[in-house]
Amino acid sequence: MIKYKLLLFLIFLTLTSCVGTSSTGVLGTGVSIAMDPRTIGTQVDDSIMQKTLSAKIINMNGNYILSVKSKVIDGRIFITGKVNSVDEKLKITKLAWEIKGARSVKNDLKIKEKFNFQQSAKDLLITSQLRTAMITSKKIKSANYNIDTHKKKIYIYGIAESEDERAEVINEAKQILDVEDVISSILLVDDLRIVKN
Repeated sequence: MIKYKLLLFLIFLTLTSCVGTSSTGVLGTGVSIAMDPRTIGTQVDDSIMQKTLSAKIINMNGNYILSVKSKVIDGRIFITGKVNSVDEKLKITKLAWEIKGARSVKNDLKIKEKFNFQQSAKDLLITSQLRTAMITSKKIKSANYNIDTHKKKIYIYGIAESEDERAEVINEAKQILDVEDVISSILLVDDLRIVKN
């Protein structure tokens, strides 16, 4: 059993790779080196924390490889997705706090419900509309943000260059039809521990 879990972890690590080679950016985090205001060292630390948490979550329940997502920004851990029970939600929060270097944990996990195709399609449409609005806006560096939508609630994680950019992202999200709530965890570059010179 241990060999199976180790093999699963190695396959997962290999598939996600250590260094991003495409436009997905450094360590596959979705933020390119050039656009990310964090130092390379901070990006590497955050990526290691994210991979460690993903491995622990998969070790806890292999089914969560697709349903639980995590993002680490400057030691702050953000978790979204769906789990089977409240106990598992609490266990994942505990796992996140056990990661070396964790400064905070924001757990937006939801308890799984019966699959609703219409709701899932609507959430995907909302996410796509916001991503498109951010890409076309000259005021927003869209590569610095991750977006998740669940039951018409948009969760936005990322780093803004200024307060104006953060406000613009939130404003774009609120303008999308049928959005019930916008939950943002957008840090300012000035909020980060270390800023590039």
